Amino acid sequence: MGWEYLWILLIVSAVLCAVGFYKYVYFLSIGYGFAVAGIGAALMILFGGQMRAVGFAQCILFILYGARLSGFLLAREIRSAGYRKTLTEATAQEKGMPFFVKAVIWVFVSILYVAQTSPVFFRQYNGAQDAILPWIGAAICACAIAVEAAADAQKSAQKAKNPNMVATEGLYKLVRCPNYFGEVLFWTGVFVGGLSALRGLGQWLTAALAYVAIVFIMFNGAQRLEKRQVKRYGRLPAYRAYADKTPILLPFVPLYHLYRGE
Repeated sequence: MGWEYLWILLIVSAVLCAVGFYKYVYFLSIGYGFAVAGIGAALMILFGGQMRAVGFAQCILFILYGARLSGFLLAREIRSAGYRKTLTEATAQEKGMPFFVKAVIWVFVSILYVAQTSPVFFRQYNGAQDAILPWIGAAICACAIAVEAAADAQKSAQKAKNPNMVATEGLYKLVRCPNYFGEVLFWTGVFVGGLSALRGLGQWLTAALAYVAIVFIMFNGAQRLEKRQVKRYGRLPAYRAYADKTPILLPFVPLYHLYRGE
């Protein structure tokens, strides 16, 4: 399993996502991006001397992914009063959250982020030499980063024009939560890229369970987002018409709702 390396990656992940102690949602947002980028950099340091081009590409994608995500979230929080208000409402229950609960969340997400990136680590640790699947996975990851960046830009532009309606143009014509779809796509690329390199039950379980966990988290996130949108826009005929005909998370998959109301 390479525990001597995994412990290093876990320390990197834990240090970088510890920003969640300031606001617990940062464990799953800004700290998440920091941790993934940091793990990518750590992998290049640990295996740089023996890493092939595809390995460097995968690590650079981790860095780009994490830096873009955390940078965008930080900029949005600083610039957008509306987003700060939404964030304040979402974290209202944090005041009474015991430190122990935050610590448990911190440990869990630190481990999860290492597990999510583990297919790339196991490829390097096992010395896998094949290139086709990892390059396919890297291409999927690159597409996912482009999807998330485009979705963020499109949403910002549309909300600036009409702050009283959800974004409905561009990627939002295909799927209501393109950012969450991009997340699923990115980690699908990571998982696919490692399929030919995994060895033994432990490695397979680590990679597969982490992939299932992040997909579940994205579906849960989409459900919570829909709940907030229904509360804010549910009375608008335009929103209901849009929501009833546009898939919520996966383009072209006729799953339109994850939240049906109280």
